[in-house]
Amino acid sequence: MTTPIEAWVTGYRRAWESNEPDDIRAIFTEDAVYLGSPAAEPWSGIDAIIAGWLEHQDPPGSTTFEWKPVATEGDVSVVQCVSGYPEGPKGGIYDNLWVVRLGPDGRATEFTDWYISRSQA
Repeated sequence: MTTPIEAWVTGYRRAWESNEPDDIRAIFTEDAVYLGSPAAEPWSGIDAIIAGWLEHQDPPGSTTFEWKPVATEGDVSVVQCVSGYPEGPKGGIYDNLWVVRLGPDGRATEFTDWYISRSQA
């Protein structure tokens, strides 16, 4: 049986690969808040999330991704990820911790990405 966070990460990866607004909309609520890093200016609301996502999009097939859930307490999950960018301006491997708060419908109401480049570690 798929857990809510597993379903959400699957949807996130689908959106990451497609960059389709409908795929992004499918994983965030209308009033969601997205932080690309803990100190980043948040993208607040689905329209801002879609605009920010598309402004910073990665071309389909240009990344590698592995993940595993670390903890879930109520509606909040922590996910450990390894994101790879073999080429391009982001080139390298990044370790990520995602903190995701899911709403009752399985879409995120809050998302924060904590990441570090392995070349900086």
